[in-house]
Amino acid sequence: MNGFNWIKIFAVIFASILILPLFSVLFSVFSPDLDTWQHLIDTVLVDYITNSVVLALGSATGAILLGTTTGYVMANYQFAAKAILQIVLLLPLAMPAYIIAYTYTGLMDFGSPLHQLIRDVFSLPSTVSVLPDIRHLSGAVVMMSLVLYPYVYLLSYAAFKSQPDALQNVSTLAGKSSLSHIFNVALPMARPAILTGGALVMMEALADYGTVAYFGVNTFSAGIYRTWFGMGNREVAAQLASALCLFVFLVLILEKYSRKDARRYVNNLANKKTTREVTGKGLVFIWLLCLLPPLFGFFIPSIQLLYWAVFTSEADTQGFSNLLGNTLYLSALAAFIIVALALMFSYVARMTSANHFSRLNQLLSLGYALPGLVIAVGVISISGWADRQFNMFTISWFDFRPGLIISGSITILLFAYSVRYLSVALQNTENGFARISLQTDAAALNLNPSRWHLLSRIHLPLLRPSILSAMLLVFVDVLKELPATLVLRPFNFNTLAVRAYELASDERLIDAALPAIAIVGVGLLPVCLLIYQLERRST
Repeated sequence: MNGFNWIKIFAVIFASILILPLFSVLFSVFSPDLDTWQHLIDTVLVDYITNSVVLALGSATGAILLGTTTGYVMANYQFAAKAILQIVLLLPLAMPAYIIAYTYTGLMDFGSPLHQLIRDVFSLPSTVSVLPDIRHLSGAVVMMSLVLYPYVYLLSYAAFKSQPDALQNVSTLAGKSSLSHIFNVALPMARPAILTGGALVMMEALADYGTVAYFGVNTFSAGIYRTWFGMGNREVAAQLASALCLFVFLVLILEKYSRKDARRYVNNLANKKTTREVTGKGLVFIWLLCLLPPLFGFFIPSIQLLYWAVFTSEADTQGFSNLLGNTLYLSALAAFIIVALALMFSYVARMTSANHFSRLNQLLSLGYALPGLVIAVGVISISGWADRQFNMFTISWFDFRPGLIISGSITILLFAYSVRYLSVALQNTENGFARISLQTDAAALNLNPSRWHLLSRIHLPLLRPSILSAMLLVFVDVLKELPATLVLRPFNFNTLAVRAYELASDERLIDAALPAIAIVGVGLLPVCLLIYQLERRST
């Protein structure tokens, strides 16, 4: 058996292991705990369903309004300092929703300096509350919309940018106003891209745990955690997770359906796009319109976090160093493992004539669509079963019970990250392989028939940019991951995200600022990478 066949065998084995948590969650529906389910139906299940739907649809609606408006303006108008605004509009991608939730809660708290300033300016009594309480469902929707609108912005901008001037000219000749053209031509043509962005926002909203838990909103994510740790019923938590999976799969189906008419047949010779110059009052209006989302979604919370971290926080620097070390170690190790797995799966799919491995990669990519808490439920079910089997073996053969070997270890945490973020790495490695001509492979194999030589001497050097991009994206995603880390971390092992959540939950928002601003700072790295890639494509 040659080396490549061994690689294929390992790929099948690892893929089977990575798919197990999903099947574990889905198959949990066949063993329902009727008493607990009846209790949930009588008390909170309707709230879980209603709030999850409202959160997903509300966040998508808000993100579509912000992202589509800014995308249309940036695609159709030319104005001073436009390049700066293009960068600024993407910055909220670096701000996790749970961090912006902590920040605005502290900023708008009854005893906050902002609250006191407004009362002083308008000579109001100290007992008067002038700022709204955001710790409810509508507040969570606003927080999600502010940090997730760039998904819609990027896709709608590309869609509007691809619409040729001929469409506007036809509308003008037909006597239609600019507003009529927007609603009757531009928006319908960009609808598939807009809905795709909205679907991404919905999946992110359904996956969120930190924001809804902090705001006290009963969604499926919060319900899974509460059922697991509050009621001590992991089986029902898994069944709630399977219901959340159905929500996510429904969103994926709707997103795929929305793209069925995405292909537009436009004459390439007429596919010319020019932008209209804007000056004066129009320039001021456009700047205000496009600056408001990143102002509230990035700059205000970042400034508040910096103020807390630098001037008012009494953070334990030694404790922060340990947190930072744990987080960087875990993120780097996870990035290395996940990218190595992605390389193996992508390489096997490329070198195999059948489509089986390509379909397998598509199945493995489903993990990114699932909430981290759902994956944690599936992973702990698998690891718990494996620990029980190992303990039964050691007791029967050696009269020795080792306890939990896998559960509660770094290994199981890395396993969960691999299930969740393999899709991110796969997308980069598959795109990298797609840019390498098959003729290059044929020529290299003619000179040296070793597939290992082909991979190490030809593919890996050419894939270096894709590998680095994949490692960076996975590194930052793992660094920001909250629910899976919160549930699966080893005892007395904390990361920046978990510690920020713990401090915020204890209402120590100022102390949570240092780990939070560190997460935001590192989160800027993939945003910079995205900006660099967009600039390369535009030149």
